[in-house]
Amino acid sequence: MNRAFTSLLVDSVGQSARFYESLLGMTRHFDSDWFVILTHPGISQLEFGLLDRNNEIVPQEGRMAPQGIIQTFVVDDTDAVYETAKSMDAVIVEPPRDMPYGQRRMLLRDPDGTLIDISAPTAPPPA
Repeated sequence: MNRAFTSLLVDSVGQSARFYESLLGMTRHFDSDWFVILTHPGISQLEFGLLDRNNEIVPQEGRMAPQGIIQTFVVDDTDAVYETAKSMDAVIVEPPRDMPYGQRRMLLRDPDGTLIDISAPTAPPPA
């Protein structure tokens, strides 16, 4: 295998790209009116695609709203991302809380309804 990345189907690639750029500091590696690839300056191998769900290359049966997926991003500081999300008026599903598996996690929805998990490592869980 040479390459692998996930593409979310979205209603507006521009709006979704701005969301991820503002929330997580991603940048556009490829940018068109129907497809965007986002990368991150600190993660050289990351590629995250946003694809217009109504583009002719997406089969009709594949155009529905997202469900059954949680997209996770591991960050240094969940609380800082939470503050950014609030300033963006993002839909917060669950504010940051410490999880029993050694992560501090928050949940929110992106502009198209995809459930986003923002997590940061905390102290290791007790043995």
